[in-house]
Amino acid sequence: MSRAPEDGQPQPAAPDGYVPAQGRGGFSTLNGPYFHRLGDGPLSEQAFFALPRHANGLGLVHGGMLSAFMDGVLAGAVWRGAGKTAVTIHLSIDFLHMARVGEWVMGEAKMTRATREVAFAEGRAYVGGHDVVRCSGVFKLMSRDR
Repeated sequence: MSRAPEDGQPQPAAPDGYVPAQGRGGFSTLNGPYFHRLGDGPLSEQAFFALPRHANGLGLVHGGMLSAFMDGVLAGAVWRGAGKTAVTIHLSIDFLHMARVGEWVMGEAKMTRATREVAFAEGRAYVGGHDVVRCSGVFKLMSRDR
């Protein structure tokens, strides 16, 4: 178990197959740490351990945190599927259940289709055996390749 320096909260080792995400920019670095599963397949798989700073006053993971996390998971799916970086045009999220401090929040997404300029993705975040959110997004493909 390591400690998250900002929270002083014990953080267990990442789930099997997951490694710390690097180079995601200041916003994600500040909100993380995020982890991702290595692999070449089309599925984007990411995770974070819910710390007190990710929660609202009830100890539940804040909807804004879940939204930001899933925006990155969906964008990861577009990167895997289209081979291009992308920015969010539209993000739709349905909140289904609660995630709590002290739980690993897992996310997975896949790109469902792409045109020359736009890609579509859908995914979910889950804790244990229940979905926390389901979401979909539309992304503008950028000219910069992998």
